[in-house]
Amino acid sequence: MPRSLEPLDLSVQIPYHFRCPISLELMRDPVTVNTGQTYDRSSIESWVATGNTTCPVTRAPLTDFTLIPNHTLRRLIQDWCVANRAFGVERIPTPKQPAEPSLVRSLLSQAASESNPTHSRLSALLRLRGLARDSDKNRSLISSHNVREILVNLVFSSSQSLELSHESLAILVMFPLAEFDCVAIASDPERVSCLANLLFHSSIEVRVNSAALIENVIAGTRSSDLRLQISNREIIFEGVIDILKNPLSSPRALKVGIKGLFALCLVKQTRHKAVSAGAAETLIDRLADLDKCDAERALATIELLSRIQVGCAAFVAHALTVPLLVKTILKISDRATEYAAGALLVLCSASEQSQKEAVCAGILTQLLLLVQSDCTDRAKRKAQMLLKLLRDSWPEDSVGNSDDFVCSEVVPF
Repeated sequence: MPRSLEPLDLSVQIPYHFRCPISLELMRDPVTVNTGQTYDRSSIESWVATGNTTCPVTRAPLTDFTLIPNHTLRRLIQDWCVANRAFGVERIPTPKQPAEPSLVRSLLSQAASESNPTHSRLSALLRLRGLARDSDKNRSLISSHNVREILVNLVFSSSQSLELSHESLAILVMFPLAEFDCVAIASDPERVSCLANLLFHSSIEVRVNSAALIENVIAGTRSSDLRLQISNREIIFEGVIDILKNPLSSPRALKVGIKGLFALCLVKQTRHKAVSAGAAETLIDRLADLDKCDAERALATIELLSRIQVGCAAFVAHALTVPLLVKTILKISDRATEYAAGALLVLCSASEQSQKEAVCAGILTQLLLLVQSDCTDRAKRKAQMLLKLLRDSWPEDSVGNSDDFVCSEVVPF
């Protein structure tokens, strides 16, 4: 076979010089290093990030780590992809180039300067937001230029336009906050009130971004007193739960809402406020709409709220609570199973009606499978406690005819 061609599974041949010398895959963003060799950007960046200082092909020292886009080669690769579309080859998109440090500094300076016109500052923020969305590398670069302090000041400045404040908020939530930044926000009642009010803004994006910042601040603050100052406001619970209730909420809005509610409910003293705001009903109604990670957080929140009297009563009163929790066991993840079993244990301990609903929903089979599964020890202990609690509720034929029950670890009753 000619050196310039190599076979591909789809019976189409990729020209040798279209492949990255490191990954041997078709290059999507070819860049040239100072030795004259061309590599795919992600591959050569990974090579350098692991401490290598030589060119992978020539072994010559990389005296300059500047990566120059090879536009000519990239266009040739794109043309080749189009020509071989019939073979299932997809055209590679034109990559967006990484932001230059000088550009980031200029945009931040333009946005922070109060002497600049509002439209000029807003334009700079919009450009920054676009760069931050493009790649992790851009976000890392922007983060290294004191962006948090600048954005925090813009978000909470009373002398700036609301557009500047809202755009700054949208960018700020894209970056993790240092504890110093979290404390600066949590310890200022006016800033907390500002975020609480934004939870009821007419724009769903502003509301979601406000909830995201509240969650970031609570999660990044070690002071229990400061976390209590935030979670002690009913309006914050109401705003976060309204995001979850909104039928038009996007997947991101649901994720932010669940994360925010979970963070707020970690403060034990104010969990009753979550229940008063409708958290129990909303969590049960939304559980089926959540992805794995969000469902785990929702179930963890359900278990937390069920531990307080008003929370337990609210879940017991919802007709779907017990059937949904039973159905969740062994369906989502080990962690979700543990939280569901924990919540069921609390509810069934408090309510005979919940015991009957659990039995009708088929909890016996679920628990027997759970205690014999590879789930966590905590989940198995909760399952064993549930089996003992519910032993008087089983139909006689369920126990007498169950081989699974006889050979299970929960023997005897």
